[in-house]
Amino acid sequence: MQNNYGKDDKYYTEQDKLNVIRMREVLDTLPRFCRQYFRGIEPTTSARTRLGYAYDLRTFFEYLHNVNPIVRKLEIKDLTIDILDKIEKEDIEEYLEYLSLYAKEDKEITNAEQGKKRKMSALRSMYTYFYKSELINNNTPELVNMPKLHENEIIRLEPNEVAMLLDQVEAGEKLTKSQLKYHEKTKLRDVALLTLLLGTGIRVSECVGIDIDDLDFDSNGVRIHRKGGYNTVVYFPEEVRDALLQYLDQRKMMIPVEGNENAFFLSLQNKRITVRAVENLVKKYARNVTTLKKITPHKLRSTFGTNLYKESGDIYLVADVLGHKDVNTTRKHYAAQDDENRRRAARMVTLREKPKGN
Repeated sequence: MQNNYGKDDKYYTEQDKLNVIRMREVLDTLPRFCRQYFRGIEPTTSARTRLGYAYDLRTFFEYLHNVNPIVRKLEIKDLTIDILDKIEKEDIEEYLEYLSLYAKEDKEITNAEQGKKRKMSALRSMYTYFYKSELINNNTPELVNMPKLHENEIIRLEPNEVAMLLDQVEAGEKLTKSQLKYHEKTKLRDVALLTLLLGTGIRVSECVGIDIDDLDFDSNGVRIHRKGGYNTVVYFPEEVRDALLQYLDQRKMMIPVEGNENAFFLSLQNKRITVRAVENLVKKYARNVTTLKKITPHKLRSTFGTNLYKESGDIYLVADVLGHKDVNTTRKHYAAQDDENRRRAARMVTLREKPKGN
């Protein structure tokens, strides 16, 4: 692995291209003035973020089109920017209520606090852009409180469950007959993949983007492409190194489909493994370890973060390794561990020696 943080990330470049194509398709369904907004935020946002905002804004304008008699008379793409000044605080509050449960194309869609907050963020971003550009007079979404998020307990695997998970992947225990047919082919890959996720805390999107030349076994480092669009090196322990090397021997014997030659983790079709495929394999193995916890790749990341914080007690170290830009994000997730640390500190302090014999 060359120490080159500016390498040509072909995989991520292709993903950005796909997002741009999808973005153009969504833009054709939005009011024309939205194009100016998305051009305006392009320098400070990723293609993926803009696409997410576009989907959320489409939901908002479709809602308006369905419930507002004035808007209903026009095609959504023909709406003009003055419509934003006609929307009142109550309209947005009703929109948030609508998001709790609605139907689209015969599908029932629900949004909890997180989904509502994301859609409100998109709406606020658009309004703020046009308000600062002095193209509208009111920044109405700012008058509406953001949905309050209720902190959920961190779901993670206990140490014995981690051991059970990896043992099960190696042995293929509790798999169905159909799953066992492919197990020998995927066993080394799956052990390497799960060991890497559990041993480094990287995101599943970062994991699937790893190329063969991103791995350096002299330094036990892997170069990954972070969520924010930058490259960095994450280091892994010997247990992860051993699992990766075993899979690498098998990987060298595989003939990838054209365009996937550099991908480290390959699917049974010899293409770069997808995020969805990793989510499915984690679910497949984890359900045989625990039925009480819904284990996803992100929960493996939480498992790593919790273990690292328990061992180090350093929230800044955890934030750095996990790639959190704001340490408060990390602190929010691992607050429960803070409480245990405070209890441990209380047990360390002795004010007076106990009398002998007590």
